[in-house]
Amino acid sequence: MGHSFTTSDGMRIAYELDDFTDPWIEAETLVLLHGAMSSTRRYYSMVPGLARHYRVVRMDTRGHGRSQVPAADLPLDMSRLVKDVVELLDHVGARRAHLLGNSAGGYIAQNVSIQHPERVASLLLFGSTTGLKGTNATTWIPRVQKEGLRPFLEDTIGYRFDLKTTDPHIVKFFLDEVEKNDIGFIARFIPLMTTVDTSNDLPRIACPVLCVIPGKETETGVRNYDAMRTRIRDVTVREFAGVAHNMMDALPDLCVQETLDFLKARFPVRYRD
Repeated sequence: MGHSFTTSDGMRIAYELDDFTDPWIEAETLVLLHGAMSSTRRYYSMVPGLARHYRVVRMDTRGHGRSQVPAADLPLDMSRLVKDVVELLDHVGARRAHLLGNSAGGYIAQNVSIQHPERVASLLLFGSTTGLKGTNATTWIPRVQKEGLRPFLEDTIGYRFDLKTTDPHIVKFFLDEVEKNDIGFIARFIPLMTTVDTSNDLPRIACPVLCVIPGKETETGVRNYDAMRTRIRDVTVREFAGVAHNMMDALPDLCVQETLDFLKARFPVRYRD
């Protein structure tokens, strides 16, 4: 069953909560933040493995999934997206949480950790660099508005999936989900992401960070992860050679294992008295 809460600016934000941890464990909270044009449903295959060990909260970023689409005149900026996450933590009673962010969800997670370090136990970044500033993402919206979301993504699907190795049902599910987005809102959200660059603020991230890199992005020069490797004070870098951007769709079990290995090594399980 889905849940929701109302933000301080009056928006309804949807989320899912799954917890199958042992009753005698003090389960920590793990918040999953999806990428642009996405939703909590894209994480469906990762939940079983994660929720056995953590209280897993999946939030639909405002304007995505089941969350309310903001009116065109309602301000949209990174500060507001950060507040949404902090207010979610307050709502679910999590003083601190691990934040797992994919792509744009990782940009938001980084900013939460920079602005509210006391609320973030660790960052787990999958396919998430310092932001979209300086990338060709500025060209996406005119194409989306002209062609539609699905045709645009079908034309660029090779960037997101290795079509030779990925189950075509996964690709179809991805396209079906993305097609549900409100194009008007996406035309605001993507340009906002193209202004994001956390490079200079990375040294301010105080918590342990796992950075998982889809190797195909570095091989093709699509994105540069050097800042993540060199400017975060406590970072563990893992690279999936030859893997495309949407690794959490195509390789969910591997992503779950990387997450669990990192968290269990850095945060021993706590038992209730």
